[in-house]
Amino acid sequence: MPEQPTDLAERVRALTDRRRIAVVPLRGVIGGAVKTTDLVRTLDRARSSDQVRAVVLDIASPGGDAVASETLYRAVRRVAERKPVVAWIRSVGASGSYYAACGATRIVAFPAAIVGSIGVISVRPVLTGLLRRVGAQVLITKTGRFKDLGAPWREATEEDRAKERELVDAMFRHFTDAVREARRYDDEALARVTTGEVWLADRAMELGLVDALADEDEAIQEAQQLAGLPRRRVVRLQPRRSVLQRLGVPAAGMGPPGERWLVELEGQARLPRLYT
Repeated sequence: MPEQPTDLAERVRALTDRRRIAVVPLRGVIGGAVKTTDLVRTLDRARSSDQVRAVVLDIASPGGDAVASETLYRAVRRVAERKPVVAWIRSVGASGSYYAACGATRIVAFPAAIVGSIGVISVRPVLTGLLRRVGAQVLITKTGRFKDLGAPWREATEEDRAKERELVDAMFRHFTDAVREARRYDDEALARVTTGEVWLADRAMELGLVDALADEDEAIQEAQQLAGLPRRRVVRLQPRRSVLQRLGVPAAGMGPPGERWLVELEGQARLPRLYT
């Protein structure tokens, strides 16, 4: 029996359909394993591509650098202004990575994922006791009283603490303004989720931080529906990775030991871990 013309036409349409859903990973500490400039470049590429009709932001990150997190939030929001973006929290969407997710059209999470940690923290070591014990001194010549704000070689003054609090509160307002707008919170609802604590995804959904529970397949399906695509074709966009990165070797691709290593270790150390 000859093939029906409609079947042939559908096959031709399927073969020639170049529309895609792009999956973009956000894995690791922002400012550590996550190179902000590379990820922003990848998001901008997805935004400008006519073939990419929707984006799934695949998140497994405890957050990280505050400025870099806001940079990613703005990059995600730019994409969402042009095409649907589903932020899918694979395992952890905390602090700065949740900030980035707030730029998306929808936020969904794996049922066992950890979500939240909405807040800002400033941490610095104080080495004055150690310096005294080893008999070391630090000589400083500066132009303003706050030029060495946060320096580990001296105790913070009350004026220093007030200035640090001012900076932390200002960045916190940036973060909470994004959460308020993305999740449509009033003051009371916002106060409930900005305590710095984390929740499992089902509780996060009850609090309004997450729209739905989803595995990866369901997150991609959500993006497909939002984009109105008849077929699901996925392309995975990420910066070029080395062989060691593809093999999953820890710290691969981070370069020689340095500040980014410290950021990654410190960020992962603050990550709540659950075992069964």
